[in-house]
Parts: sequence; C-alpha cells; structure tokens
Amino acid sequence: MSDTPAPRGEPRWPAIMAVLSVGGLYWALPEALSPGPGWLALAVVAPLAVLATVLHRRGKWMLNQIVGYTQLGLITAAMIGALTLLIAALLDHKEPAPVLLRSAVALWISNILVFASWYWRLDAGGPNQRELRGEHMDGAFLFPQMTLGDRDWLPGFMDYLFLAFNTSTAFSPTDVPVLSRWAKGMMMVQSTISLTTLALLAARAVNIL
Repeated sequence: MSDTPAPRGEPRWPAIMAVLSVGGLYWALPEALSPGPGWLALAVVAPLAVLATVLHRRGKWMLNQIVGYTQLGLITAAMIGALTLLIAALLDHKEPAPVLLRSAVALWISNILVFASWYWRLDAGGPNQRELRGEHMDGAFLFPQMTLGDRDWLPGFMDYLFLAFNTSTAFSPTDVPVLSRWAKGMMMVQSTISLTTLALLAARAVNIL
C-alpha cells in the first residue's frame, strides 16, 4: 500500500470515539460479566487509537491499517466474551435482573459500534484506500448517494454507523443494498448478536413483570 499523502481527508475522530466508547461500555459491565479486568479493554484500545492516529498523519497507511484491525479484533473478542458470560448468567440466575438488563443494553450498543467500525474499516479497501482514490468504487455497500451519480461523494463513519444501527434494529440494511458476500456474512452475525441480546432483554423483562 502506498505511503503517499492522501488527496482527500476523511475525519477519523468518529471512528476513534466509537472504539473508545466500546471500551468504556465494557468497563461499565459488572465484574462477573467481564472476561477480564473491566479497565483492560480501554487501556489497550486507547493507546492503539493514538498510535493509529499518528501513523495516519505520517502517511503510514499499511501500519495504520494493521493497528486498526488489531484494535477492532480485540474489542470484538471482548464483546463476544461478555455476551457469552451474559447468556451463562441468565441461565444460572446468579445476577439480579437490573444488572443483566443494563449489561444487555451496553452489549447491544457495543454491537452497533463494533460492526459500524468493521464496515468503515473494510468497505472499498478501507478509509485509506477511499482517500487515495478520492471516490467510492467497488464497495460492499451501495449508498443512495452513489445511485445519484455523485462521484465526489465518499461515505463517512456516520454512514456506516447508520447502517449498523439499522441492522441491529430492523435486522436489515434498509436503504443500503449489500453487494459483497463478506458484508452479507458480517451483517448476519451482527443481526444474530442483536437478536440474541434483545431476546435476553425480553426474557428478563417478562420475569420482572
């Protein structure tokens, strides 16, 4: 991947805030529903976010991408681990219902942020490649702006966040058709996690009532 400066810049702070928010939500989980120390995820992803920003500003695209994948892999593993513990806690009836409900909501939000970050990182070669080309080509998603013939339009993190939110609520991409098989597979996984979390919320709500 070229280390030449990108002709068009894409704001990185929304993606950074999303990753840090996932670390914060993980820290907020009760100790019994956390695979490790609550502070660990945030303590790991925060320095990686700083490193990724520095590498991006210096034009080290390949290293920036590697750090980004590492960061997302860690928070994805933490989210799946926490969800597994949440399911086990629900079956064992060891945690009080309010704790389980708060944890389920935190994991549902984390699911949206994590997959929005993955879509942003992977679509059309990732943000670095989209910047270098200056246009969105051969992407996994067909955004409405692309059908209007606006070749200068580039998707930002908010577009992928909206896509991930719709996937977790409507269990479908709504106004954004999915073109690639990897994206379809990831959206199936995201919908499954969301459905599982919402089912846990409904189960505990019924028990409370």
